[in-house]
This record gives sequence, C-alpha cells and structure tokens, in this order.
Amino acid sequence: MPLTSKNTRILLVEDQTDLAAAIGTYFESLGCVMDYAADGQVALNLAESEHYDCIIMDLTLPKLDGLEVCRRTREQGSSVPVLMLTARDQLTDKLDGFEVGADDYLVKPFEMDELVARVSALVRRQRGEVGEELLSVHDLHYDQHLVQVRRAGQKITLSPTCLRILKILLRESPRLVTRESLENELWGDLLPDSDTLRSHLYNLRKAIDRPFDIKLLHTIQGVGFKLAHPNDV
Repeated sequence: MPLTSKNTRILLVEDQTDLAAAIGTYFESLGCVMDYAADGQVALNLAESEHYDCIIMDLTLPKLDGLEVCRRTREQGSSVPVLMLTARDQLTDKLDGFEVGADDYLVKPFEMDELVARVSALVRRQRGEVGEELLSVHDLHYDQHLVQVRRAGQKITLSPTCLRILKILLRESPRLVTRESLENELWGDLLPDSDTLRSHLYNLRKAIDRPFDIKLLHTIQGVGFKLAHPNDV
C-alpha cells in the first residue's frame, strides 16, 4: 500500500518545532495523517493508546529520550516500525537504537525524500507479512497470523525488522541465505550502512538463541546465514 494512502498514520516525535513542522507538512502533502509529540512522555502515551503505521522519533527528547520510549513501546508488545531521527552518528548510538527495537536510523541533516522513502519501506514491509501461517525450525515457531514467535513454548518479542529477517531465514531453512540476498529483500536498492544488518542479526540471535542450549542461527563466514538445527548445518 503506498505511503499516500489516507490510512497511513504516522506519529512524529520531535522537539525542534521548525523541523517538526517541516516534516509534518511534507508528509501531510502526501496524504498521511500525522500526530505530533514534543516530548517522550506524550509520545509513549500516544503509542500505547493509538494505532500507527510508523513512528518517526528523535533520539534526544525532554522527559523520556527516544531510546526509552522505544524500549517501553516494545515491552508493551507493539510491533509498530520505529525510525530513529537524530544528530548522533556514532556506531554505539545506532547499536543502542537497534538494541531497544528501532528498525531504521537516519542522521540529521537529511533529505526529506530519503525520510519518505525509508518510512514508506517500513510501512510496506509491516503491512506485507503474508504467506504460510506457521514457519518452524526445531522448537522455534513463527505464527504469521498471530504475528507471534515462540521457542520451547516461550514467547519472544522482536522488532519488525528482526521479525522480517526471521521470516526470510525460516522460509529458506535449512538453505543458506547470502548477505546480499538478505539485504536486497530487506531494503531493496535503499541499503543502509554496513553495520545495520549486523546489529539486527545480533539482536535476533540474542532473542532466539542466547537463552537456549541449541543454537539455530548460524553465520557462514564470508558467505551468509542460515537458520537450522546444528545437525543440518
């Protein structure tokens, strides 16, 4: 579904009023419905009480910063895509964002068209979870109808991007997925920096493997990744 759909609702969380106005006006000109929050507490309240197709969120905010808002939103079980918007461009800052469940990261200053393209991609992927209802490897199961992941009966919460990666790896299992094909399916021609996929895979591995004795997510050095029981690697 295109971003210009009148059903596209976006929460913009930005305390710089001029920038917020510019972003809001631009997205509204494309047909989006925009809600606005100038601090983290208001953003959290809106994220918990309203439905959004995407959240554009500044990292540095009054009351609660963007990382804390994202973390609490994920703890509530929300899978709404979150794009972090920030002046910080250090790798550690990006890793912190992905760690709490952010799906993309855009550093200020940026071109408005790039922001629109990234948000549009997140919205399309979030709405495009179709296919077989249940995908499984060993004791790891992803119910696409319920949008629910469980391993050994334990519910696992993942960000939308990690969920997308999991779906691809489950779908192809036990076959290997090359890094290039995984990036292409996730982002198409709009590739993020080289650390983005690594960060999402780190979070995925921590969620689905770290608490369990049998490791299912395997990196084939210099080639790609596969999700399989060790006997099938």
